[in-house]
Amino acid sequence: MRVLGIDPGLTRCGVGVVEGVAGRPLTMIGVGVVRTSADADLGDRLVAVERGIEQWLDEHNPSFVAVERVFAQHNVRTVMGTAQASAVAMLCAARRGIPVALHTPSEVKAAVTGSGRADKAQVGAMVTRLLRLDAPPKPADAADALALAICHIWRAPAQNRLQQAVAAHRTSGAPGTPRAPGVSRTPRTSRTPGSSGDTPGVAGTSGATPGAPGTPRTPGATGTSGASRAPRTLKGRTA
Repeated sequence: MRVLGIDPGLTRCGVGVVEGVAGRPLTMIGVGVVRTSADADLGDRLVAVERGIEQWLDEHNPSFVAVERVFAQHNVRTVMGTAQASAVAMLCAARRGIPVALHTPSEVKAAVTGSGRADKAQVGAMVTRLLRLDAPPKPADAADALALAICHIWRAPAQNRLQQAVAAHRTSGAPGTPRAPGVSRTPRTSRTPGSSGDTPGVAGTSGATPGAPGTPRTPGATGTSGASRAPRTLKGRTA
């Protein structure tokens, strides 16, 4: 897997290419920074960022592009410039059909150093150690780009499995989804009004239990519905 990590920015846009798979030593293919002049117009700066990223894509042909996710800061002007450069990076990758992944700074720091609150010096030191470099890449934007690529290589397998599990769950629970072979639903048995329960051998008595409290009796009738009691004969008396 070859990943191009991009730390977006208008003045300095860090780029770094890392190759390898999770669980094995990684190799740095290239690292650098796309620079623009702060005095230039915004449109010209965005064009310069696009050309720089296109050049890296042409040279290294990555299979994935990892971009730092823009998050809110107090400096709105800095956030806007970062967001614009991030959009240019995603556009360049999407135009070539290269998958793009976004990672927050905390995710990258936690993946590389083990702490989501690590500072730039710690990130640079761990990048140097993981990629077996002689010295930390300069400036810090370049080291952050390499950290993004490392983060995606390590996290991509778990994210793919999670996405596949979510997709399978949605497919199995969607309305109208055919059932698995051999799985049938037991049909319900409808009851006839006035019939007894489903226990075999028990005859129904119009839905009422003989002698049950609150059940009115018909004069001259026994507890069983429909059966009349025979008249008594008085012995020793003439009718």
